[in-house]
Amino acid sequence: LIKKMKSGVETAKRTNAKWALVVPGRYNQRMEWDYQTANVIENLKYCAEILEPAGVVMVIEPLNPHDHPGLFLTKMPQAYSICRAVNSPSCKIVDDLYHQQITEGNLIPNIDRSWSEIAAFHLGDTPGRKEPTTGEINYKNIFKYLHEKGYKDVLCMEHGNSKPGKEGEIALIEAYKTVDDF
Repeated sequence: LIKKMKSGVETAKRTNAKWALVVPGRYNQRMEWDYQTANVIENLKYCAEILEPAGVVMVIEPLNPHDHPGLFLTKMPQAYSICRAVNSPSCKIVDDLYHQQITEGNLIPNIDRSWSEIAAFHLGDTPGRKEPTTGEINYKNIFKYLHEKGYKDVLCMEHGNSKPGKEGEIALIEAYKTVDDF
């Protein structure tokens, strides 16, 4: 892990990358959950010590257990408590709203509770992981909330288009215009 992180820092320097996505991996059914949490925290502290001098932030991403069964990190409160324990500006959360909606919903309250540890957001509606306005997430309210909080960092469009070709591209642009009109 440490060797890969050092190599990743060199890549980040060459490419001027500021964030590195980290997913802790699968949970071990033969080990108590609290020991696994302690191991994750300890390893992320080592990683943060490598990343911090380079100005790189690792963002840990909770993934939903329906699409990614068996992974250790699945919920925002879990990611928040891990980041707080690592206690480094180089260990933050990427809040993937698609995953969070599937796993726990309650998006705005979870964003609010985890605000100090969130560095970026991934966007995608559910069901289907397509552009906003195609599913159940009210992105207009979320964008308004983020704007009111003064958020000015990354909103990654991590989704497909609901329609193919040019029609899909136009629908995508219109969707973002709609959710950004508050």
